[in-house]
Amino acid sequence: MSAAGRAIAAAALVIWLCLVIFFMILSRTLDLEIFFVLFLIGILVIAELTDARYLVTREKGYMKYIIGGGVVIFGIIVASRVVEIIAS
Repeated sequence: MSAAGRAIAAAALVIWLCLVIFFMILSRTLDLEIFFVLFLIGILVIAELTDARYLVTREKGYMKYIIGGGVVIFGIIVASRVVEIIAS
C-alpha cells in the first residue's frame, strides 16, 4: 500500500471514530463496549477495502494482529453479556 493509501485509510478510520463519538455524545450513551465494537467494524471494513490478494505488506501483518486481538476482546464482551443475561 502506498503512503497515500495509508493516509486515506487512517483518515477514514479517524473520521469513522469521530462520527461514532459524536453520535454517542448526541444520544448521551457513552459506552466503551459499543465504541470498541464499532472501532472493530471500521478496522474490518478498511482491511477488506485495502485488501490486495497477492501482496503482503508489513502494515497488513500488523492489521491482522489488531483484528485478531479485536476478535478475542469481542468474544470476551459477548461472553460477559451472556453470563450477565443468564445470571439475571
